[in-house]
Amino acid sequence: MDTIKYVLTENQMPKAWYNIQADLPQALPPVLNPATGKPITPDDLLPLFPLALIEQADFSR
Repeated sequence: MDTIKYVLTENQMPKAWYNIQADLPQALPPVLNPATGKPITPDDLLPLFPLALIEQADFSR
């Protein structure tokens, strides 16, 4: 498989972002842990992300 890399100049970088979730008719389903099939927990994310970042996530859904 070929790897494709896009390099943008500073002028080509987006200046604004759009959060589509605000306009969806219903909330997205929770992200599932592929090993268990259940919604992810903060412990599932520890191997991937620093704790300070995980603490910012909303797991209340």
